[in-house]
Amino acid sequence: MLLYYITDRTQFAGDEDLRRRRLMSKVAEAVRWGVDLIQLREKDLSTRELETLAHACLQVVRDSSLRTENRERRTVFLINSRVDVAIACGADGVHLRSNDISPRDVQRIWTRAAGALAPGKAPLIGVSCHTRAQVDQAASNGAEFAVFAPVFGKKHVPESPSAGIEALREACRQNLRVLALGGVTLENARSCIAAGAAGIAGIRLFQDADIAQVVRTLRG
Repeated sequence: MLLYYITDRTQFAGDEDLRRRRLMSKVAEAVRWGVDLIQLREKDLSTRELETLAHACLQVVRDSSLRTENRERRTVFLINSRVDVAIACGADGVHLRSNDISPRDVQRIWTRAAGALAPGKAPLIGVSCHTRAQVDQAASNGAEFAVFAPVFGKKHVPESPSAGIEALREACRQNLRVLALGGVTLENARSCIAAGAAGIAGIRLFQDADIAQVVRTLRG
C-alpha cells in the first residue's frame, strides 16, 4: 500500500516561521516511518519562497532517510504543479492538477532542463483526477499514478462534495495506480483499498496524527 503525505503548512498554528518548522518536522517524521511520497503543496507562496522551502524540505528528506525506521522504502519528494521549482530544487518529480500541462510535456521539459544535471533520471509524475475519464487520460498521457478525489466528504466542511466508493472503484479499473484522497480516515481507508486503490493520500490524515501510528494501522 502506497502512503502519500500532501503538505499544507497553513493548517499549523503559529506564525509563518513556526509553521515552516512544524512542516519540516512532519516531513522528517513521514520519511522516518516509511511514507512513500510527499508532495509540497504550498500554493500561496511566491516562486522564490516555494523554492527556498522546497530546498529545505528536500534536505530534511535526505537527512531523515538515513535514520528511517523502514529502510527498504525510499520517500519520493514531489512539488505541486511547478515543474520549474521541482527541477531547480532537485525534487523527484511533480504532482499535476487535473487541468495542468500533460505528463508528456513535463517529461520533455524535464529532459531538456534537467538532463545535464541528472542524466537518465526521469521525473515521477502524478495527476489529480476527479473522474474515470481523467484517470484514463492521465494514463494515456504517461502519468505514473493518479490521485482520485474527493472520495469522502470532509468532516470539517459541512455538505462537502464526495465521489464515493463506487466512483473510486470505477476509476481503479484503469491500468494505472490510483490513490484515494478526500476525507479518508483510518476507519474508512480499508474500503478504499478493497475498491482497488493502490494507496492512500491525505493532508490531515498525516499532519494531525502520529505518523508512526498511521503507518502501523494502514499497513498492519
